[in-house]
Amino acid sequence: MITVEKTAEKYGSFTAIGLIALFFIMKLIGVIHVIELRALNFFVLATGVVMALRYFSKTKPESFTYLKGLGLGVLTGIIASILFGIFVFVYTSLLDPAFMQSIVDNEPFGRYLNPYIVGVAVSVEGIASTLILAFIVMNYMDTKETM
Repeated sequence: MITVEKTAEKYGSFTAIGLIALFFIMKLIGVIHVIELRALNFFVLATGVVMALRYFSKTKPESFTYLKGLGLGVLTGIIASILFGIFVFVYTSLLDPAFMQSIVDNEPFGRYLNPYIVGVAVSVEGIASTLILAFIVMNYMDTKETM
């Protein structure tokens, strides 16, 4: 059975994989330290949220309301952001501590950062973006509600 929660889990996981892939692509081409490129995460997040909303609206059009869509968009982004935050924590603490040290050495307030704070900050940033994104996207989606 297709539910909002299952759809959010599925597309949130896919979106997290996309965010992780973007992270490794940026690392591979040597631009991981360019802070401004974090804006690309927003586009990956937007793609995942829109895909989840389109899937649900096509498979369950009779129950696709504005609030269900808003909830689906937010939940998808929260799942993706938390999974990506966990990845960033594991990466900076276990897989590449030198990357964490370069953040500490080169970023503003870097001396106050550690893998926990970086992972949480990434998650919070993604969740905040998701709240705005889901609201914007749902204003353009067709729902069964009419005025």
